[in-house]
Amino acid sequence: MATDRKASYKAPPTTITDTFVSQETRRSKALEDQKRRRAQKVDSSRQLDLFADLSLGPSDDDEENEIVREGVAPFVSMVGLSSSSSQNPESPPTLGLLEAKEPSRGSNKTRKKKKRGKADKKPNKWADKCMYAELLEIRNDDVWPLPEGMTDGLPEDLESGWVAVAPVPVGKRCLAVTHQSSGVVGVVPNTSLRSRVLGKSLIVPFPSKLPPQTVLDCILDTNWRDNGILHVLDVVQWKGQDVGDCETPFRFWWRDTRLAELPRSLPPSNPTGPSLSASTSKTPWHSRSRSFTNSSPTLKAYHFPYPTSFLPIPYHTNTALPHLSSYIIPLARSVRLVSVDVPLTSPPPSSTHEPASPSMDIDNSNSPSTPPPPPPMILTSLPVNLQSDGLLLYVAQASYEPGTSPLSSWIPIGINSDAEDKDLDLDGTSPSSNASRPLDLFERLVTRRLVTSQAKLNGISHTLEVGEMEMET
Repeated sequence: MATDRKASYKAPPTTITDTFVSQETRRSKALEDQKRRRAQKVDSSRQLDLFADLSLGPSDDDEENEIVREGVAPFVSMVGLSSSSSQNPESPPTLGLLEAKEPSRGSNKTRKKKKRGKADKKPNKWADKCMYAELLEIRNDDVWPLPEGMTDGLPEDLESGWVAVAPVPVGKRCLAVTHQSSGVVGVVPNTSLRSRVLGKSLIVPFPSKLPPQTVLDCILDTNWRDNGILHVLDVVQWKGQDVGDCETPFRFWWRDTRLAELPRSLPPSNPTGPSLSASTSKTPWHSRSRSFTNSSPTLKAYHFPYPTSFLPIPYHTNTALPHLSSYIIPLARSVRLVSVDVPLTSPPPSSTHEPASPSMDIDNSNSPSTPPPPPPMILTSLPVNLQSDGLLLYVAQASYEPGTSPLSSWIPIGINSDAEDKDLDLDGTSPSSNASRPLDLFERLVTRRLVTSQAKLNGISHTLEVGEMEMET
């Protein structure tokens, strides 16, 4: 029983729910549902129902206006009840239309308890709003050629209908949400990070240069306390405009263009300490090793109180098989090198080297004490190594939808699991070597499809050459 649970934990969702429905089928159905909902939304915005009753018949002015006269017959029964109740004093008084019933105290208490119970059970507004990718269901390449009716799991339109995102950094998935704040942009806290599953706040609100009413799909870097990086994966809303309804290439282009237009965000020179919430400070991913290549103790002493760098993750619209094999897949394994700005505060001047100059004592007991001016802030650029976690694939024609969706596929470098589950493959079996990792298997399947397509082209060209030679003879 324990083995079955471990196998189902590692297996893709379709092998658990329905073995007869493939991921390709569910992906096509989800895309058709999106197209239908998009068409319905466009039709409702046009308000075509308002023109449905219009006709080219005679004008309403030519017809005589009919006067509708309505009597008081429907109200006779109500008048009779009120009069009979006034004549018979022993009968209980009936409530009129405008008389309000006196509420009982017990009912108010029960209603309040019910309201409190409903409020406690109400889910968070931002819970499960990220578009979470499914693990790509790819088959092992031990059997070749594949039996009739069986596919390798790669999308049929991989070269023309997909967008690749690589390298995807290691971190925690979240939503960056901004709200309208009364104050200077970049000074007043206006941004909060919401967790993917429960929608809870990961850190306390912090200032950023993002415009209000903006929602970004992000990955909080594991070492954000050391580098201040928040990776931007996708854009859902920008300045109140729903960008999530657009197709994938446009969303990624909009993300890069708008983030490049933002002014530079400077980190605070004197951070007061960590700005973690109580629930986030217990997570183990805050205690990982730092990624700075510089070993200066002065530079490592600085900790970012909140993310200051919104770094977009590179995307690639060219998903041809040669480009995937030679560029995108190696890029998904590589370490991304970026530079971040870290402030350095100049140390206060030492008073031991120079004698204090004589000065006149002035009585300032009545004047308020003025704090010393802050030390000048000096920014230095440091290289940061960002570890890759894998490769993401998005359907090009799909829009952004919350929850787990087959319109986005995830291909990790390795399976992150506990020590007991590290030796399990996608189908629940134990691999013989590291070559069965998802990204390695994906690369071999891409290479195999590339070789097969080239062989078909060579066969067609050889057949054409033979036909031309026969025609010449």
